[in-house]
Amino acid sequence: MFNMDDKRYLSPLSQRRLSNFKKNRRAYLSLKIFICLFLMSLCSEVIINDKPVITYYKGEILFPIIKDYPEETFGGFLAITDYRDPFIADEINSNGWMIWPLVRYNYQTINYELPLPAPSPPSYLIDKETRCKNYINGIDDTSCSIWNWNWLGSDDQGRDVLARLVYGFRISILFGLILTILSSVIGIFVGAIQGFFGGYTDLFSQRLIEIWNSIPSLYLLIIISAVITPSFWLLLLILLLFSWVSLVGVVRAEFLRARNFEYVLAAKALGISNSKIMFKHLLPNAMVAALTFLPFILNGSIVTLTSLDFLGFGLPPGSASLGELLAQGKNNIHAPWLGLTSFFGIAILLSLLIFIGEGVRDAFDPRKVFIE
Repeated sequence: MFNMDDKRYLSPLSQRRLSNFKKNRRAYLSLKIFICLFLMSLCSEVIINDKPVITYYKGEILFPIIKDYPEETFGGFLAITDYRDPFIADEINSNGWMIWPLVRYNYQTINYELPLPAPSPPSYLIDKETRCKNYINGIDDTSCSIWNWNWLGSDDQGRDVLARLVYGFRISILFGLILTILSSVIGIFVGAIQGFFGGYTDLFSQRLIEIWNSIPSLYLLIIISAVITPSFWLLLLILLLFSWVSLVGVVRAEFLRARNFEYVLAAKALGISNSKIMFKHLLPNAMVAALTFLPFILNGSIVTLTSLDFLGFGLPPGSASLGELLAQGKNNIHAPWLGLTSFFGIAILLSLLIFIGEGVRDAFDPRKVFIE
């Protein structure tokens, strides 16, 4: 099994950097919390969903979270099965059983049985008589169960806030990671070309980058949003067109500094190709500076997506989004749980990434010495 502390896999320098990162307790704890939250969000369909994880019905084991079964399977007549329908639930429970997720709502599920008009406050803040519609009449009502609670309330369309927060967290992280990786690959490649060859190549490239940076990306997004509805990948492509320049300057400076070192001149004298010198000998040194910027670039990517969703120029309507949840909090001042949930969700996410970025930066800094 792979062990990061095993010196067979990591050089002494990497061991020292890893040790410095672990000694930064705040960064190390933030990394653990972030990984746990991210893994939980990747399993959102298993934890938070309006479909059972596993269903046993008339001797057959079904997996509703993987496959959509028509209602005919359970004695109905609709094309899509609503497992929260009392008729369907009673039919399945009479002929088998269901294993539900912890939260029985999807980010798109509209709860038509809210005890109060939407946006409805968290269920534990509502008295039992109001929450359980049939409680006064002595009739058992499943809405009394904690499994049917809206733990963070509902938004102005009756959707569960906790479900939208978890699914929005996943979309934000995945969007930020993909955008960071792609923009870093392009930025490092362009910076390496500029710094290694220098001269007119560097001069013309810098002028082109300056012209490219002068294009207002926000206005371009507004124009595109007015023509077509931006999807996840289209929005990613548009932001990628302008975000790749963030690492060009750092990598370019490292290559300009190291391209005249003696070992590089010796490699050229031995006839080693420029591509091998660039990506085998110079790039590892430039990556030290680039890696310290990656958590902050990831942070900026998430902030950009959140800002666009808040302004209405981001993901398609109905998508789970932290920015859209924040906009709902602004539009519904009388429902403070919306604003507080979105604020703390975004603040915790960005704070964790900032702490991790500071830890990575200090771990690569040879002047930093941590005392246990």
